[in-house]
Amino acid sequence: QVQLVESGGGLVQAGGSLRLSCAASGSIFRFDTMGWYRQVPGKQRELVATITPGATTMYVDSVKGRFTISRDNAKNTVYLQMNSLKPEDTAVYYCNSRSGRYSWGQGTQVTVSS
Repeated sequence: QVQLVESGGGLVQAGGSLRLSCAASGSIFRFDTMGWYRQVPGKQRELVATITPGATTMYVDSVKGRFTISRDNAKNTVYLQMNSLKPEDTAVYYCNSRSGRYSWGQGTQVTVSS
């Protein structure tokens, strides 16, 4: 079973940058479309970016032009480069397949101060 471990979150001022990483324990993930999700208390988890095995990407409008998703299949790792961060990006960030088929990790907290 694939296990996912997110890291790289932290506290940053508005306009700053963070790079999140998601390490997968199993190699099967390289055949999956992977995504980064985020969740704030009291709200549903939101999918913000996806990347196919062939590296085609998709972003929700709120992060287009600021976030970049990438993957390194040799390292079983997915990344999320976040630039020009805004307070509304504050959330716990998770990775999973586009279908959410893997067990959710603990996530990584991103806090953007104004």
